Amino acid sequence: MPSETIQLRGHIIDSLILPKVLDEIISHGATFKIGEVNIGEQRKDQSFARIEVMAPDANTLDALVLRLRQHGAEVEEKKNVQLATAPADGVFPQDFYITTNQRTFARIDDTEIEVHPTLMDSAIVVDRASKTATAKRFREVKKGMETVVGHQGIRVEPLQRLASHSDLFEFLSSPASVEKPKSVVIREMAQEIKRAKGGNGRILVVGGPAIVHTGAGEHFEKLIAGGFVQRLFAGNALAAHDLENALFGTSLGVNLEEGGLARQGTQNYLRAINAVCGAGGIRPAVASGLVKRGIFYQCVKHGVDFVLAGSIRDDGPLPDVITDVLEAQKAMRAKLDGVTMAVMMGTMLHSIAVANLLPATVKMLCIDINPAVVAKLTERGNFQTVGLVTDMEPFLRELTSCVVGDR
Repeated sequence: MPSETIQLRGHIIDSLILPKVLDEIISHGATFKIGEVNIGEQRKDQSFARIEVMAPDANTLDALVLRLRQHGAEVEEKKNVQLATAPADGVFPQDFYITTNQRTFARIDDTEIEVHPTLMDSAIVVDRASKTATAKRFREVKKGMETVVGHQGIRVEPLQRLASHSDLFEFLSSPASVEKPKSVVIREMAQEIKRAKGGNGRILVVGGPAIVHTGAGEHFEKLIAGGFVQRLFAGNALAAHDLENALFGTSLGVNLEEGGLARQGTQNYLRAINAVCGAGGIRPAVASGLVKRGIFYQCVKHGVDFVLAGSIRDDGPLPDVITDVLEAQKAMRAKLDGVTMAVMMGTMLHSIAVANLLPATVKMLCIDINPAVVAKLTERGNFQTVGLVTDMEPFLRELTSCVVGDR
C-alpha cells in the first residue's frame, strides 16, 4: 500500500486543522498512523504532528495529499515544483496547480518562494531569472510561461485561529443567523473597524443600492467623512441612485425624506444619469458644483478610491463605470494593496465577486437582509469572516453611532 509522511505545525488543535486532516484521510478511504504529536502547553504555543498516510493506490494517495496540502500539510520529503510551459496565450498547461486564497509557497531550485499575490482560482507562473512565483489568471498567461503543474513542492499556510486574544471573529465566524444579538455584534464590528483604521489598514466597502434605497446613505457618508473608508467597490446602481438622491432627493422616484412617490419621480433616475454624463463623470460633476452632497460627493471630497463595475442591466451607464468585466476585475485588484478589512453591504453579486479576489488574511464583515447571501459569504471556512442578517438603515445608523459618534 503506497504511503506518504506529512507534517502539520502551528495552532493545529484550536484551529481544528488536525481533526480536519484526519477526517479527510478517512473520508477518502485511506488510513493513517500518527508517528509523533507535540501539543503546545499554553495558548500561544504551537503544536506539531507527523502522520503517515496510506492509500489503496498511488493515484488516490496523490489526490489525497493535494487536499491535505490545502490544510497546511507538508510532505516530509522536500521536492521542487514541477513546471510545464503554457501552450498558448490564455491557456495553462494540463494539470496546472490551482491556487487558493491562502498564503502559498513554491519550492524552486531548492529555495522556497512565496507566491504573490495571494489570489484564488489562479495558476502559479515561475520566473527562474528573477526567482519569483506569481499567481496569474487565464488572460494574463502568455505562451511559453513556465507554470507549476501538480502539487509537488507547494506549501500552503492556512489561516489559523488567533492566539493573542479573543475577538469577534473567533466567536462569530459561524454561518449567519437572524437571531444573533445584533446590537452586540454591531458594536463589536465597530471596534474592529476602528482597530483596522488605528492599525493603518485600508478599509474596503463593497456596497449596493440598498444603502440609498433604505435611507442609510447619510450614515454611510459620515463613515467616509470620518476616514473609515478608503476604497469603495460597487456597480452602476449605487452611484446612479446616490446621484439621483443628491440631485432630486429621490431614489427610483421615491422621496427619501417623505417616503412617497415624487411627481414624475420615476424619471429622476435617468435624468440624474444624463446630467452626470453631461458633466463628464462623477468627479467633474462634483468639481463643477453640480453634485453637492451624497456618498460619491464625500468620496471625491475625501479622496476615497472607487471602482464601479458594469453589468448588462445598467442604465446609462455612468461614464465612471467600467463595462469590460475583465478590466473591472483588474482595476479592483489594483486597489486591494494594503486592504485589511472588507465590509460587504447589500449587494450579492459584487460581494461574492470581490470576496474571491481577497486573500484569506483580510477580515470580512458581511451584512445583508437576505440570509442566503450572508451564508454564502461566511462559508469560506476561516476565522476572518463575520455575517449579520439585517436591514441596511438600522445597521448603518447604529454602526455609525458606535464608530463616529464616540470619537
